[in-house]
Amino acid sequence: MINGTSVTEFILLGFPELHGLNAAFFTVFLLMYLLSLIGNSMIIIVVLKEPMLHTPMYFFLTNFSMAEICSTTAEVPKMLDNVLSGKTTICFACCMAQGFIVFSMGAVEFITLTIMSFDRYVAICRPLSYNTIMTNELCLQLSLLAWVGAVVIVISQSAVVWSYPYCGQNVIDHFFCDVGPLLRLACADTTLIEFIGLLYGATIMWGSFGFSLISYTCIIATVIRIPSGTGRSKAFLTCASHLTVVSLFYLVLMIMYLRPSTQGDTRVNKVVSLVRTSFIPMFNPFIYTIRNKDFKAAVWKILRRKFLSI
Repeated sequence: MINGTSVTEFILLGFPELHGLNAAFFTVFLLMYLLSLIGNSMIIIVVLKEPMLHTPMYFFLTNFSMAEICSTTAEVPKMLDNVLSGKTTICFACCMAQGFIVFSMGAVEFITLTIMSFDRYVAICRPLSYNTIMTNELCLQLSLLAWVGAVVIVISQSAVVWSYPYCGQNVIDHFFCDVGPLLRLACADTTLIEFIGLLYGATIMWGSFGFSLISYTCIIATVIRIPSGTGRSKAFLTCASHLTVVSLFYLVLMIMYLRPSTQGDTRVNKVVSLVRTSFIPMFNPFIYTIRNKDFKAAVWKILRRKFLSI
């Protein structure tokens, strides 16, 4: 645990209030994790296999699904192992790596949602120029921007967190290595990195939210001007799934991170984190696909090919 004055591993406190409900908690959240994994994996596989889904919208959705799989896999299996086995320790390097993956994938998701909002704006507001604007080259560049930009932003903060001395207490009051509870254990003044983290978080979240808001304001204004009710309904359905995911994602993440890192009720943080880690990733694939005729047609097409080849 503690070697001299230096912490070599942390204890994830998790949910001590569960008492005798560990088995039920494990079962429910394992099922949710598996549904999330299956749903997001299905999106990736179907989009890769079906040429008719090789469009910018599905390309960005695939990126979003990959980021969700990475983020949830960095958190949920360890949380479930802790609940089931009672072994709640995590090594120092593992803790730092977990935090880096979770936050960098979160940044990828924010940037990708912003790009998807732009894609929907071009599709609805400038349909005649869509193919000219949303070229394969631009889509690849935007995707690289999301992944590389997120990693660069998060790793610069993570390096500072890694460099802090941690001595004395090693109990993190969370189920994963969240930066706020972790910074409480640092034997140094963390005011500056908390401010920088808040500034970065606000820039990414509010910047992403503001861009998406502007995009959807333009989209709604365009949809309202469509003369036929059928046209308005079709245009709205094109964006409804993305708008639902955007609303859920921004609401939960802003509650979590748009405040100083070491502040706030840890019980609230844990509940909101569970929603972000388990509920939202489980529902997102269904929100994007359940009313999507093109995606359902692609799934049936792949299944028919599979069964006919047997």
